[in-house]
Amino acid sequence: MTIGTTLRLLAVMALWASCFPLITIGLDLAPHIAFAALRAALAGLCLIALGALCGRRVPDSGRSWTLIIVVGLGATSMGFLGMFHAAEFVSPGLATVIANVQPIIAAVLATVFLGERINAVGKIGLAVGLAGIAVIAWPGIASAHVQGYSLGIAYVVLAATGVSVGNVAIKRLTGQVDPIMAMGFQLLIGAVPLALLSMLTEDISMLTWSTEFALVLVALAVLGSSLAFWLWFEALEGVELNRANAFTFLVPIFGLMIGATFFGERLEVVQIVGVILVLTGILLVQRDAGSTVRR
Repeated sequence: MTIGTTLRLLAVMALWASCFPLITIGLDLAPHIAFAALRAALAGLCLIALGALCGRRVPDSGRSWTLIIVVGLGATSMGFLGMFHAAEFVSPGLATVIANVQPIIAAVLATVFLGERINAVGKIGLAVGLAGIAVIAWPGIASAHVQGYSLGIAYVVLAATGVSVGNVAIKRLTGQVDPIMAMGFQLLIGAVPLALLSMLTEDISMLTWSTEFALVLVALAVLGSSLAFWLWFEALEGVELNRANAFTFLVPIFGLMIGATFFGERLEVVQIVGVILVLTGILLVQRDAGSTVRR
């Protein structure tokens, strides 16, 4: 893996981690699905506008558009729906653990659809990384609310599954389409079901337009979605999905760093142990890369 790819992956994980406090703020200012739809639509429009200004090519094959639609419905529609709704029912700690089964789901899908195979060392690495996430999130799990627990779990699993499917489709798209245009259109496509669902199930008048909400929305859309998806696509052009996905275990660690830096949160001993486990897991997956087989 090149230094450039590694830096892109680290940047993506930091951007995704920064989304969580912003989402928490925004959920108090807008209906959840409407908020998710606005984020996706604005992010998509920003990328498409940038691509048009730079003269980037619009995807022109039926296969590419099919994969773009799969990414939009999976990573954006299902991913955002599950992510934004789960916050109502489960603690952030528990949601973090369940969401991070995504690399494992994606590893299975990558074996079937991409021909990527991961050996025993890589599998152990994924398990160790997931264990580290569980340790980091334990304080949140211990304080989880019982009411709505099952529904919250279902939403998190929905998000993890959607993102896994979307990531496999993104990997299939690499090298075939322009990343800016492809990610812009998938975000815009993914926003459509969210907008329709919001109109059918939510009271849009509850949306509070204010400077605070506008800043949160723009930050989430431009940094947490447009830039993050663009960098993620480019990273996948140079590395196997399984190797890249192992970096997602870093998201909670970046979240802890953000909390300590900006919100005065203190890192507990158990969380330090979790960080060590996560880093060990990632190293094991990267070590497995040399023996990864493509069919």
